[in-house]
Amino acid sequence: MSNAYDVIINGASVGGCTAAILYAQQGARVALLERRSDMNAHKVLCTHYIQASAYPVMAATGLDKALEQVGAIPNTAHYWTRWGWITPPREPAGAHGYSVRRETLDPLLRSRAAGTEGVDLKLGRTVNELLVEDGRVVGAAGTAGEEAFSLRARLVVGADGRESTVARLAGARTGTTENGRFSYFAYFKGLARPVGDAARVYYLEPDNAYVMPMEDDVTVIAAVVSKARLGEFKADLEGAYLNFVRSLPDAPDIDNAERISKIIGTVNYPLISRDPVGPGYALIGDAALTSDPLAAVGCAWAMQSAQWLVSRSAPVVTGSGDAASGAALDAALAEYSARHAAETGPHHHLIADFATARPFNEIEEFSFSAAARDVRMAAHFHTFGSRLMTVEEFLSPEIVAQMEQVNGHGLSDEVLRQLAGEDEAGAGHEAADDAFEGVAR
Repeated sequence: MSNAYDVIINGASVGGCTAAILYAQQGARVALLERRSDMNAHKVLCTHYIQASAYPVMAATGLDKALEQVGAIPNTAHYWTRWGWITPPREPAGAHGYSVRRETLDPLLRSRAAGTEGVDLKLGRTVNELLVEDGRVVGAAGTAGEEAFSLRARLVVGADGRESTVARLAGARTGTTENGRFSYFAYFKGLARPVGDAARVYYLEPDNAYVMPMEDDVTVIAAVVSKARLGEFKADLEGAYLNFVRSLPDAPDIDNAERISKIIGTVNYPLISRDPVGPGYALIGDAALTSDPLAAVGCAWAMQSAQWLVSRSAPVVTGSGDAASGAALDAALAEYSARHAAETGPHHHLIADFATARPFNEIEEFSFSAAARDVRMAAHFHTFGSRLMTVEEFLSPEIVAQMEQVNGHGLSDEVLRQLAGEDEAGAGHEAADDAFEGVAR
């Protein structure tokens, strides 16, 4: 039947296109729906930084080579702190992500998805109903211009962003955390790059900024500012933004570059987390978890969550008999949900805590200062920030000992007890993020 697929994906952006390609590579028939009718449509609010954690997914879809062909920047970063610059060594080939504008990335991914056998890209489709039978989602319906459409599939995937239509229609349980910062950014052409193509990230406590070189000699500069200063920016956005950028340590020379965009941003960008699965449906990317843009994890987690979902569910949606039953799909989705929680949960926990715009806690001061003083710790810090290691690995006993040696002092006894797995009552903690949370309190 022309309206029957193995998978329906709502949203043809980073997560949706990645999932469509990966599903089709496994033999699935995919309907990839996009409410916008323009093949070149793209997301505006973005950090433009794909973390290295997504490199294996990009390699699996061929996106890595395609990005290099359009001039995307293999990325690394230097980090400014009150202890000085954290300057990690350049990673070897293959251990990096990419910095790229969404006006380049989104059409490129959409074109690659449309050109993948098994993917049926349907532009201008607005989903406004989920088809449900016996308590399970079995398809999606909506409008294409003035025409109605109705499609059926074994699985419906919401890859439709933080305001996810699929999540809303399915009634997915949602949690929201306020972001204590707002952000504005602009694009500059011909900006001098004193540290080459490395990004520069500023931890100004509580304000932050980043300077991100991208393709075509374009650089994006973002001010990520505590809401305590919101009145200043509302009174004079242009002046406040430009003065903020000029005041940065080793400030980018914006007065000798051409600004090629207006100042873009938002004053309210809450962090949103949802249960990523339900009967017959799943959520990926920002639909499942919208973290703080400051952490620049959105694009990478969109790609990775697509891969986690496909690896679990593709054998079911392309199977037959008992292997393709509702029970088999539920089991596969439960595995995806567990993987999603394990991979993103501890990182997001720390990101959400830092998004309150609080000062550094003791562990952050300890690790940031060590990274500014020692190149080995700088590499370790950057690897963690690239989401290539767990929270537990970041604060392993061996690493804490090395940081202590570099700093010439240790952590307080209370924090050491937390890291060792003991709270004040002597009960066990197994995750290092409990120590971060305890110090923040």
